[in-house]
Amino acid sequence: QVQLVESGGGLVQTGGSLRLSCAASRRVFSNYAMGWFRQAPGKEREFVASISRSGGSMYYAEAVKDRFTISGDNAKNTVYLQMNSLKPEDTAVYYCAAAPQKYITRNDYDYDYWGQGTQVTVSS
Repeated sequence: QVQLVESGGGLVQTGGSLRLSCAASRRVFSNYAMGWFRQAPGKEREFVASISRSGGSMYYAEAVKDRFTISGDNAKNTVYLQMNSLKPEDTAVYYCAAAPQKYITRNDYDYDYWGQGTQVTVSS
């Protein structure tokens, strides 16, 4: 069982930055690929970014590529999502998730464990 707790969300103006954190209850990077998803009001949950179990590979949704960066700190059991050049369309609840596999994946059904989410609001 893995418990995930997100933090770092908030209100920011267009063009601003936020860094989301996802703290895991135990070591995850040796056993899980990690991902970030988001869900805006009235919309389906969508993939944002994923990092492989080894931390050597990352994959991003086209909408956030070159603006967001996923990374991990094995010693702190924490995954981060650095978000730069934020846009109003980035407004959503952001979720961290863990998939019991080595490789990155954008499929939410591959992820077994989910956090409770953290709200990100980007004002225009």
